[in-house]
Amino acid sequence: MADTSLFSRLRRLFSTNVVVRNVGGRKLKVSDTSRTQAYSKSNLVDRYQKIFTGAGLSGYSDALMTKSMRLNLFKDYEAMDSDAIISSALDIYSDESTMKSEYGEVLQIQTDNDQIKEILHNLFYDIVNIEFNLWPWIRNMCKYGDFFLKLEIDEKYGITNVVPLSVYDVSRLEGLDPENPEYVKFLIEAATAEHRYKQEQSSTKEELENYEVAHFRLLSDSNYLPYGKSQVEGARKIYKQLTLMEDAMLIHRIMRAPEKRVFKLDIGNIPPAEVDNYMQQVINKMKKAPVVDETTGDYNLKYNMQNITEDFFLPVRGGDSGTSIDSLPGLTYEATDDIEYLKNKLLSALRIPKAFLGFEDQIGSKATLAAEDVRFARTIERIQRITLSELTKIAIVHLYAQGYQDAELTNFELTLTNPSTIYEQEKIELWNNKTSLADSMLRDGLCSSEWIYKNIFNFTQEEIKEMDKQITFDYKTKFRRQQIEQEGNDPAESGESQGTPSDLALGRTGHELDDEGGSEEGGQPGAGRPKEPNKYGKDSGARGRDPLGAHDKKKGGSGAPKYGKALALSHYDSLKKSMNFNKKDREIITEVSELEEEYQNEVSSFSNDKSND
Repeated sequence: MADTSLFSRLRRLFSTNVVVRNVGGRKLKVSDTSRTQAYSKSNLVDRYQKIFTGAGLSGYSDALMTKSMRLNLFKDYEAMDSDAIISSALDIYSDESTMKSEYGEVLQIQTDNDQIKEILHNLFYDIVNIEFNLWPWIRNMCKYGDFFLKLEIDEKYGITNVVPLSVYDVSRLEGLDPENPEYVKFLIEAATAEHRYKQEQSSTKEELENYEVAHFRLLSDSNYLPYGKSQVEGARKIYKQLTLMEDAMLIHRIMRAPEKRVFKLDIGNIPPAEVDNYMQQVINKMKKAPVVDETTGDYNLKYNMQNITEDFFLPVRGGDSGTSIDSLPGLTYEATDDIEYLKNKLLSALRIPKAFLGFEDQIGSKATLAAEDVRFARTIERIQRITLSELTKIAIVHLYAQGYQDAELTNFELTLTNPSTIYEQEKIELWNNKTSLADSMLRDGLCSSEWIYKNIFNFTQEEIKEMDKQITFDYKTKFRRQQIEQEGNDPAESGESQGTPSDLALGRTGHELDDEGGSEEGGQPGAGRPKEPNKYGKDSGARGRDPLGAHDKKKGGSGAPKYGKALALSHYDSLKKSMNFNKKDREIITEVSELEEEYQNEVSSFSNDKSND
C-alpha cells in the first residue's frame, strides 16, 4: 500500500525540483525552486570533482577533498570579511536587497486568493520573521555562495520554524538515484552540542530530504555546482595582492620613514690604520654611557635611547675638516599608484559603485553615477531573483501542508523591492516614449491600432483581444461612476441610464417617478389615522338623516294610507298664485323721466357742497 502521509507526498512533489501545475486549458505554471532549468547537469566540468580532486585518481575520497577545498575557500572568505571594503560591500548587498516598499513591506505577496495571501503573510511575517532574518540570510549567501535553511514541518500546521545551518556542516547530494537523476538530499555533519567545546571530536550525521531544506545559492558559474559561487569570489585573488602591497607599504614606511643623522668627524692627522679604532671609540662614547652600580661596584655600559643603526658616522679630513652633524630626511614611498590600481580592480570585482563606498571623488559626473547605479540595480535584482526562488519553495511546502494541491498551489507571486529609483525612472521614461509615439501615430492616422499593439508594445493577437475587453470594461466602469456622481443612479442596479443626451432627446430626465411629496420618513409628530367625519344622509350628519325632506315629499305625494290624506290640487293652485312665480312689473321707459331724475341729482349734490362751505 502506498504511503500517503504528508512527508511522503512532499518527497514525491519535490522529487524533480520543478513543481508544475495546470492553471486552465493548456496553460502550465512552473515553479523552478532549485533553478534546475538554468543550468545543464549532463556534462558539467565540476571544479571540485574534476579539476581539484583528480577525479578519484588520488586515492582519497573525492567527497572529502571537495569538502576540504570548500573549507579552504571559506577561510579566505572569512579573512576577506575582515577587510573594510569587502565587509561594507556585503552589507550593501543585504541592505539594498531588503529595502521596504512604499507600503512598508519587505516582501510583497500577489495573489487573487485572499486566503492564500493571509496564509503566506502569516508564514513570512509571523513564523519566519522575514523583516529581521532576510538580511543575514542574504549576507551569508553573498559571502559563501550558499545558505542552508532547515524547515521544521508539522503535518497539521505546515512550517512552524526555520533553523539556519552552517555551510561548514552541510553537503548537497545529487545523482544518488539512477532512476531519478533530479533526486536531492542534504547531509549534515555537525559536532554535537556536548562535544562542541571539548577536546573530544564527536559529530552526528543527519540526512534531510529536499523539501526539508531551503538551499539559497548564487548560481553564476557551473564549475561550482552543485553549490553556488560567492559574490566576492572574483575579488579573492585581488584581495590577496592588495593585502601584500599594503603590508609592503607599511613595512617600508616603518623602516625607512624615520629621519637619520650624519656625523662628520674630523680625524686630523690620525694614521689611516687607526681611523677605525678612533671612530669606534667616538661611537661608543656617544652611544654608551659608563654606569657604576653603587651597591655592587660593578662597571656596566648602558645603551641610551639613540639607535645606532639609524645614524651615519663619516670620518673627514683635509678641505672637509671640521666636525659637523647633518640631518638626512626619511625615504618616501612612491608606490601608492600600484595600491590604487589594485583597489580599483577590487571595486570593479565587487560591482558596487564607488560612491556607495565613500569614494565620491572617483565619480566624474551625475550621469556616470546614474549609469553605475543602474548596473548595480541589475546585480541586486539577480540576487533578489535567487532569493525569491527559495522563498517560493518555502511557500509551496507550507501551502501543500495546508491542503492546497491543485492550481492554487502556485497561484501567487513573491516580489522584493528594487532599490534603484533611477532604474525605475528609466523604465517609466521608456513607457512614456512608447505611449507618446503610439498616440501621435494613431492621431495622425499613420498606423492602425492593431499595428501599434503588435510592433510597439509587442502584443500577441490573444493579448490584443484581452486588452480590448479590459478597455471596454474600463469605459463601462467610468460611465457607471459618472452616473452615480451626477445623477445618483447606478446603472448596474437600475438597468437604465439617466440624464444622457439620448435620454434628454426623448424627453426623459430620469426623475419622472421620483417621490418628492409626502411627509417625512416615519410621519409627522402626532400623525395617525384621522377621526372618522360626519356622514351625509346619516344620523351623525349636521341636518340629520333626511336633509332635503325627501321622505316628507314622498309622504305628501303618496296615496298610501300610512302617509295620511293627499293634498288637494286646488291648494297647489292657490299657493302658486300667491307666490307670483315668474311675474315681472311692466312699465314704459320715457326719456323725460330719466333727464328729470338726473337733473334732480345734480341740484342736490350742488346744494350739499355749498352748505359744507
